[in-house]
Amino acid sequence: MGMTITEKILARSAGKPRVNPGENVWLAVDVLMTHDVCGPPTFQIWKAEFGDQARIWDKNKVVIFPDHYVFTADPHARRNIRFLDEVAETYRLPHYYAAGSERYKGVCHIALAEEGFNVPGSVVIGTDSHTCSAGAFGLFATGVGNTDAAFILGTGKIWEKVPHSLKFRFEGEMPVYLTAKDLILKILGDLTTNGATYCAMEFAGSAISQLNIDERMTLTNMAIEAGAMSGIMAVDEITRQYLTARGVTEFEEFTSDPDASYRATFTYQVEELEPAVAKPSSPDRHAPVREVAGTEVTRCYLGSCTGGKLSDFVNAARILKGKKVKVPTFAVPATTTIARQLNTVQVDGQSVQEILLEAGCVVAPASCAACLGGPVDTVGRAVDDDVVISTTNRNFPGRMGSKKSQVYLASPLTVAAAAVSGKISDPRDWL
Repeated sequence: MGMTITEKILARSAGKPRVNPGENVWLAVDVLMTHDVCGPPTFQIWKAEFGDQARIWDKNKVVIFPDHYVFTADPHARRNIRFLDEVAETYRLPHYYAAGSERYKGVCHIALAEEGFNVPGSVVIGTDSHTCSAGAFGLFATGVGNTDAAFILGTGKIWEKVPHSLKFRFEGEMPVYLTAKDLILKILGDLTTNGATYCAMEFAGSAISQLNIDERMTLTNMAIEAGAMSGIMAVDEITRQYLTARGVTEFEEFTSDPDASYRATFTYQVEELEPAVAKPSSPDRHAPVREVAGTEVTRCYLGSCTGGKLSDFVNAARILKGKKVKVPTFAVPATTTIARQLNTVQVDGQSVQEILLEAGCVVAPASCAACLGGPVDTVGRAVDDDVVISTTNRNFPGRMGSKKSQVYLASPLTVAAAAVSGKISDPRDWL
């Protein structure tokens, strides 16, 4: 019996010839990532448990991105930033991307990719559930709690159970009105939020091979919304080109064996799929856009690790160009790199930044911003009775601010269509 791509990577990390689902193994961690929400308690637990002799196992493998609450006057958020500043200085951590500095990047999951930390075949662990985004690079990535992260910080190891794998094949030619967000919302509607609990979601098929890295990260990012441990796909030439441009040229590629065992396999023909939303207040409340078309919205949001990548803004600009938004619309690039690219990348001869601003969007600094609600001065934060349509990954009550607001999840195309119409609209009517 062969092994899946996930099982092969975990076997390599564990130093074993093979591993099987359900088996517990010690993994050697290649990258530990944290941010301003979970970084402080991780270091506090590490210090408390390892004592005065505490040592970081490998400073070159610890990466810290302040990103969640960096543009706020909230004293608790500022305290966390100061704590990380002091930790980075005390322990001379080389991969600290300090808020307010020239190194500041923005959202950790996209910054990991941009800075070359997503190396195929490796094991990436982060103190954030959406760390599974990195699996788009043919590696194993998952989120853990602060205590597990503290143990990794001191030892470089983690005890994990090998997950069963689920395979999702998307075949056909991607229509111009369909995005990766529509694909993953369809999966969530079919599986529900616990349908892939503690499994590895593997994505493959001819339609997947057509997606750029941004779109692939949308799929793996939202694997956690089905309860999955990780999302993953094999490396191909698109992956290699992205990595080469960032100086990553040495890595090991793994693919699933033809006779690998999966708990289940799902196959979709992309030409048969429609633009979709997730209705309030769960990511698995899938509905075709046409079923909720006409629902009035009070604000639109383009951003987050799921929907704040360059391709997301390019897609939104395809609809926003030459039009005006009818409701407050916020555009928050995931990273400072993307923010710069908005000024140079063009759609029909005009920069994406110009299109967003001329349409009337509020373009904010790179960060997580309203995706996790945030303090009251967070840009784009929902208030009572708001009806929001957003490119973010979760729409639980209070996720983007007020518990009395309603949040629909959708692709950048669908959010842009809602922005210019003031109501949920099928993007096919605007392209």
